[in-house]
Amino acid sequence: MDIMKDTKIRPENTDDYPAIKRVNDLAFGQPNEGLLVEELRRNPRFVPELSLVAVYEDTVVGHILFLPVSIACEDSPAISLSLAPMAVLPEHQGMGIGSRLIEEGIAAARTMGYESVIVLGHPEYYPRFGFQPASRWGIQPPYEGVPDEAFMAMELIENSLEGKSGVVEYPQEYESAM
Repeated sequence: MDIMKDTKIRPENTDDYPAIKRVNDLAFGQPNEGLLVEELRRNPRFVPELSLVAVYEDTVVGHILFLPVSIACEDSPAISLSLAPMAVLPEHQGMGIGSRLIEEGIAAARTMGYESVIVLGHPEYYPRFGFQPASRWGIQPPYEGVPDEAFMAMELIENSLEGKSGVVEYPQEYESAM
């Protein structure tokens, strides 16, 4: 079997919740991300269609979550999406599952009319999807000491981040996971 060809990406459903927690716990080696996903589901901004799972042979092997966040702009807040967390079971990492989750999540976000995505992540990984340092648009993280190259943004609609400089406001759930 070809894992990439035979892995399906779809929105999560309630039956997936324990498996999603397991994937995040194992991928990150601790329970914070699994708990974060559970807490984010209760956030009023949670969009179930943007919490995707990768399923291989009836097993959830990966998960990604996009959540609307605000950028505190001078005039009024701008809405973007936060990509976090993204996890793949350790034994399935390096096979392209994470890339597919990101690509299909971005495509779903674009289809739903979202204009941009923000990520705090590995600067050698995310640029291949079109992410660039968020500082290019004057967008800053709310946390101290975040390396510029690790805090990135991506426009889903051309020029959608122009004039949107400000600090990203993550919901409290992210704060408790740090």
